[in-house]
Amino acid sequence: MSANKNNLFTNLKYDFPAGLVVYLVALPLCLGVALASTGRSDLLFSGIIAGVVGGIVVGLISGSSLGVSGPAAGLVVIVLTALETLGSFEIFLLAVVIAGILQVIAGFLKAGVIGYYFPSAVIKGMLAAIGITLILKEIPHAFGYDADFMGDEAFAQKDGQNTFTELFNAVKYSSTGAIIISAVSLGLLILFDTPFMKRIQLFRFLPGALFVVMIGVVLNLVFSTAFPQWVLSGDHLVQLPVASSASEFFSFFKTPDFSALQKVEVYTVAVTIAIVASLESLLSVEATDKLDPYKRDTPTNRELIAQGIGNITSGLIGGLPITQVIVRSSANIASGGRSKMGTIIHGTILLLSAVFIPKYINYVPLSCLAAILLVVGYKLSKFSLYQGMYKLGREQFVPFIVTVIAILSTDLLKGIAIGMVVAIYFILSKNYKHSYHYKKEEHRDGDVITLLLSEEVTFLNKGSIGLTLDNLPENSTVIIDGSKSIHIDYDVLEIIQDFKEHTAPQRNITVETRGIKGVSSVGGH
Repeated sequence: MSANKNNLFTNLKYDFPAGLVVYLVALPLCLGVALASTGRSDLLFSGIIAGVVGGIVVGLISGSSLGVSGPAAGLVVIVLTALETLGSFEIFLLAVVIAGILQVIAGFLKAGVIGYYFPSAVIKGMLAAIGITLILKEIPHAFGYDADFMGDEAFAQKDGQNTFTELFNAVKYSSTGAIIISAVSLGLLILFDTPFMKRIQLFRFLPGALFVVMIGVVLNLVFSTAFPQWVLSGDHLVQLPVASSASEFFSFFKTPDFSALQKVEVYTVAVTIAIVASLESLLSVEATDKLDPYKRDTPTNRELIAQGIGNITSGLIGGLPITQVIVRSSANIASGGRSKMGTIIHGTILLLSAVFIPKYINYVPLSCLAAILLVVGYKLSKFSLYQGMYKLGREQFVPFIVTVIAILSTDLLKGIAIGMVVAIYFILSKNYKHSYHYKKEEHRDGDVITLLLSEEVTFLNKGSIGLTLDNLPENSTVIIDGSKSIHIDYDVLEIIQDFKEHTAPQRNITVETRGIKGVSSVGGH
């Protein structure tokens, strides 16, 4: 245990500033997702609870070094629908707890292996699409428009707007004060990312994002006295719930309604949350591991267990469902985080700020936080990524670009599903072509054709092998060699046997098989 603690604290000088940046990114996201998910301002704290649990509880249990968990925009529609179906937030919390239990069971049943079957091109497409989504969704906040802070990651939003109409409205209804703050913030973030600034010891420990937030607050205070027409207020500032007493603070926490255990609808919602949250977490794990500069592998079964325990905890104390979230994880990586201490620190700061300084946090303009996310988005979707994928050829580039376009035009899970279909098509196409090696030798007595089967011959190869056998010339000899095959599916054996017994004799073809169990060695005429 002591060795583990040493590992956690070894990189504190890197993890503390990264955790601070993740906190600045996560705070408005927690509030935005809570408002979008519940539609109720009195339940904003449910997003903070989920963020704290995702940071501290999941952070401690998870095997992911850089993944950050919390409430996810991908679950917004599911939560909204569930609240309408169940009729009570307390009954919904019961569904979250049950969903967590199902995730823990799935982890122990080793269902996390699913995470290893997402093609690399699709994962990279997801990262690029999220980067573009961040840029497109944060521009309205940088311009001082759209109070829904990243509540909608999908193209079409529940308020009737979409990504592009929001951009149009951002320009039409822009705020001078917000534009100035976001422009100054972007300039500072670019400056802090230069080698010169990184050499200064102070800025190695305190991230540029912290100074950006402080300057954003100061600028808005200056506006309030010198340029009142530019001042930002209300929806354009962080709106953390402020309790006037300890009893009011504890009233923010809710408990599940266990009397609803007999309701079938609770289990339907729980299964839905468990499946979607697990898929989003596994996708995020794959993406985070690809971004990790140290290329560490996250144990996916342990991740499901950690996410499940996180959801059980969150549901028991009034929080939203949790997943690992790529936006926060990538912010952690981009800020130089090295271990899971970054996510634990972000959760701890989130808790402390909610308890002790919510009043002061509410001075922070969303436009300077938007600038931080714009930089994160740019780092996720650099032009060099597209160049690299294009150089890999169409089998990698097409699924990659289709995933990007699909996510941008629908939402995360639908886009991933479309990208997976395209990637699987290319995999099947390649598998179809490379199930065997074809060799033809011409002899006076007829052609001798050798089909050397590959190591793994599955039902996916049935079509290509069957087509080749059907097109063999009459009066020839064919040798089907499976001596190098480790496994040949029954479907393929059946085709070979049927060809030997029925088709080959009719066309005067001699068939010889080698190393194929379950098929007689010689057949034909």
